[in-house]
Amino acid sequence: MLELRQEFPLTDLLYAAQLARSTFYYQTKASKLPDRNQSLKSRIRKIYDQHRGLYGYRRITATIRRDGQLVNHKTVQRLMKNMGIKSQSRLKKFRSYRGELGEAVPNALNREFSASMPNQKWVTDVTEFSVRGRKLYLSPIMDLYNGEIVAYETSHRPDFAMVINMLKKAARKRKTVDGLLLHSDQGWHYRMMPYRTALASYGIRQSMSRKGNCFDNAAMESFFATLKVELFHCTEFKNLEALDAAVRCYIEYYNKHRIKLKLNGKSPVEYRLQATYS
Repeated sequence: MLELRQEFPLTDLLYAAQLARSTFYYQTKASKLPDRNQSLKSRIRKIYDQHRGLYGYRRITATIRRDGQLVNHKTVQRLMKNMGIKSQSRLKKFRSYRGELGEAVPNALNREFSASMPNQKWVTDVTEFSVRGRKLYLSPIMDLYNGEIVAYETSHRPDFAMVINMLKKAARKRKTVDGLLLHSDQGWHYRMMPYRTALASYGIRQSMSRKGNCFDNAAMESFFATLKVELFHCTEFKNLEALDAAVRCYIEYYNKHRIKLKLNGKSPVEYRLQATYS
């Protein structure tokens, strides 16, 4: 409207815009004042860029607060909207079920996706990625205490060696796993006798989702969705080797640096270490 004042009377412009004269002068004055949110907007942009556009307003708010600055999440949400930045959505996963191979076990986890201490409940599954017609498979184990990826294996084939090596790696890493509950879907890997024998040797109890019910392993499904949205679907990989390296870097980032709101704004490793030394 300020530009149009050079050509038209202010009275006519206010009438056409259905705007009060006092409102016009207030907005004109306000537009000349320094942006009081400039510092906060810069902080939001820095955090957003630092995490490659993966954080939404809730995680950005939590990050700002943990640095000692009080800020309302609605303010962060409004400013992000004004800045034209937002986080991304989720997609689906690979299915490893191949029919009635081996014996299934009951769902002992029963969708109780929380644990009062580390190494009490673990979940696992297999997911796949495709790059230029070739596939990479990822088999991780997650601790439900803090969402940390305890161990993982990658392979160009969804073979049994990938799963059993992951299990052995996790058991060596945490050591105290006797009595732990390990939940999976009914994929063929987890029905194999060598896998079940290995679980028994470590004193680990086995649990499986009900047939065709992905919600019984929702925690692992959620991790795969996050990984694919925050890494795979926003990056163009030239080959599987580049993807494999990126997945390894992402898991390191996920465990040590990516904050989780339900962990009071801490990363999984930070949360576990705090509990250990508190």
